[in-house]
Amino acid sequence: MNLASPPDRPHFAPSGRGPGTRAWLAGLFAAIAERTRRSAGPGSAGPDPLDYAKLLASSLISERGEASGAAIAQELLAVLGALSAEQLGAFCTYLGDGFVPDPAALRAAASRYLEAPTAETSFLLAEAAEPPRQELLRRMNMAPGGTAALIALRRDVLARRGANPAQKRLDADLRHLFASWFNRGFLELRRIDWQTPAAILEKLIAYEAVHEIQDWQDLRRRLAADRRCFGFFHPALPGEPLIFVEVALVQGLAGSVTALLDRDADEAAQRARAQAADTAIFYSISNCQDGLRGISFGNLLIKQVVEELRSELPNVRHFSTLSPVPGFRTWLEGSHGAAVLAEMAAPDTQAAARAALACAQNAEQLEAASALQPILLRLCARYLTGTAAYWRIDPVAKFHLGNGARLERINWMANPTPRGYQESYGIMVNYLYDLAAIEENHENFTRDGHVDRGASVEALLKPPVPAGDKPGLVRRMRLG
Repeated sequence: MNLASPPDRPHFAPSGRGPGTRAWLAGLFAAIAERTRRSAGPGSAGPDPLDYAKLLASSLISERGEASGAAIAQELLAVLGALSAEQLGAFCTYLGDGFVPDPAALRAAASRYLEAPTAETSFLLAEAAEPPRQELLRRMNMAPGGTAALIALRRDVLARRGANPAQKRLDADLRHLFASWFNRGFLELRRIDWQTPAAILEKLIAYEAVHEIQDWQDLRRRLAADRRCFGFFHPALPGEPLIFVEVALVQGLAGSVTALLDRDADEAAQRARAQAADTAIFYSISNCQDGLRGISFGNLLIKQVVEELRSELPNVRHFSTLSPVPGFRTWLEGSHGAAVLAEMAAPDTQAAARAALACAQNAEQLEAASALQPILLRLCARYLTGTAAYWRIDPVAKFHLGNGARLERINWMANPTPRGYQESYGIMVNYLYDLAAIEENHENFTRDGHVDRGASVEALLKPPVPAGDKPGLVRRMRLG
């Protein structure tokens, strides 16, 4: 974990800026050195860094001066950056177990509220219930680089918290604070193009989570005249995108990602496609900061990018995604998928379908089993319009449907790459953002799980015409 880049500081010598702060920290250092000497006995190598971090945290929450508090916070972050993974985990548990509300004050506030449930007693109860841990985290944020350090701290907590109640409490406090520190009022939308500083472009290559960027030439193609890329940035992290979206300007809905990721370098053709485009396809949305997981930016990003594109390109009237279906194969291979397949198809058709899927090793072999296409498309339509349990499996569907998009079209072999085949047998989905219907769709989905869907999806949900030649169907499913 890289919380900070501390200078070489033997035995964690204090690093305060002013004479008074240095003297204060020197006294603190002496106190912990003495405490460590007493606990470790003669011959110890020096003060224990974990104990030092704990004492700094306790001192930071009790310190009132802004200048000395910032210096202590800076020292604390530097020490945390030098802790081992095991020590850092112990420190996070220490934060989660300690710094709790005062029981007597909380009990008194609760009694006052129960006696007189007014706005004033409600406020006093909320104030008494807030754990001092949140104030400690706010003060840690005062140090230079504090925001980035806390994001890294939460990333570490998320990676290890498991069933640890203390670290879950710490995570809840960090998430609560980040939700207000990273609200829309602080976010800056920036267009990212080939003139953007190379340091940020390098991060796009590193953070791309949907369609890997192969090299700089691939990145340049994604920033060409018929492409757009936008990202959200925060003042505390000016060179770090929080989330970015890649957009292709095309005519009509795109049904395959292969064309969107082509390396066509003809700049004149790119400009011509941009001028003729009537549709913007959002084909990749990547969150960049693991420590901000659960803090929603995507909804805001899509809405603002739509406004930017409408302003820049009046001819672009349709806004859609070409999205993966990462939960589909997992669902189909589980009990829910088996039950739906059994409901949809006769026993011999089920057996043939499963045999063909078991034999297919890649998209090319699956495509050769042409009779599987209508079955898999219908299964995917059922998966995406079924119960809420399915959306817990498929976060992409939950995100776009929850944002008010319409499930417009399901595309066969839209992503024949190994990843696309592994996730969903190459199937991808268009979620259409109809600006006039977004609010109604959002309300219907969040209230009762209703999925607004296009005509082609509706057709997939209708019972198929019974097959007259079952043995022939089985033969066509064989891969040869």
